[in-house]
Amino acid sequence: MDNWDEVRTAYQVAKMGTVSGAAEVLGVHHATAIRHVDALESRLGIKLFQRHARGYTPTEAGQDLLRVAQATDDQFSQLVGRLKGHGDAVSGELVVTSLSAMSSMLVPTLTKFQAAHPDLIIRFLTGSRLFRLEYGEAHVAIRAGAPPEQPDNVVQPFLTQQHGLYASPAYIEKYGELKGLDDMANHRFVANDDVESRAPYSKWLRAHAPESALAFRCVTVVAMQDALLSGAGIGFMTQWEAARHPELVQMMEPLPEWTSSLWLVTHVDLHRTPKVQTFLKFLKSEAKAWSA
Repeated sequence: MDNWDEVRTAYQVAKMGTVSGAAEVLGVHHATAIRHVDALESRLGIKLFQRHARGYTPTEAGQDLLRVAQATDDQFSQLVGRLKGHGDAVSGELVVTSLSAMSSMLVPTLTKFQAAHPDLIIRFLTGSRLFRLEYGEAHVAIRAGAPPEQPDNVVQPFLTQQHGLYASPAYIEKYGELKGLDDMANHRFVANDDVESRAPYSKWLRAHAPESALAFRCVTVVAMQDALLSGAGIGFMTQWEAARHPELVQMMEPLPEWTSSLWLVTHVDLHRTPKVQTFLKFLKSEAKAWSA
């Protein structure tokens, strides 16, 4: 396409539904936006919009343009995110993604780092989606399990995540303590609702507890922790999170198969930038106290 401005204008018209709305987003005059759309339709020899009193509605061809332009716009946005990481100053955005279970440890660390670098905007992203470092969706990722193998990533060992099996006083008062593996059928457990969960402790629980004992099931770690604390059942929690709840009672000695490795992952293009290196050094220093 010879003129990206025309495509970008048509994309915004399709998004906003009106020429005036697109012109405002783009910061151009109303007449310029109309001229761009007309020129693009003339160049392609096809109508991209149906014009009516309420605005512009994309035709089938216009919908195709919208999808392609959306993907292109996303790529540009991701590129900008990557380019921002190349600056010399610890400023702009720092995007960190991790397991939601690590929030109680990472949020105070991120807060301290931001206090030391007040021009920094922190974006802390959690969830099941794998954020793509190669597209600039994050500067630093903390991932669990086997070492990540995505190309062009720098992978460093970080921590071993230890889990324990706990119950609240409310649960123990009602059901008593767990007396070993043979007693699991007599208890209620908080479990991950995803039978395909790769978490080591989740696999262990489904292998040793009868299905009927998995009485309270959740889709997020945070919900599982809340259920455990509320007395819904015996459940797993990271040892550093359990340390924040001294009222919890450990039901068994931790087993090696409940542990998982954590990895620090950065993209090779951003790994050596001052912002990423400064944060990694700070994070590793802070993490030394997490298991102390």
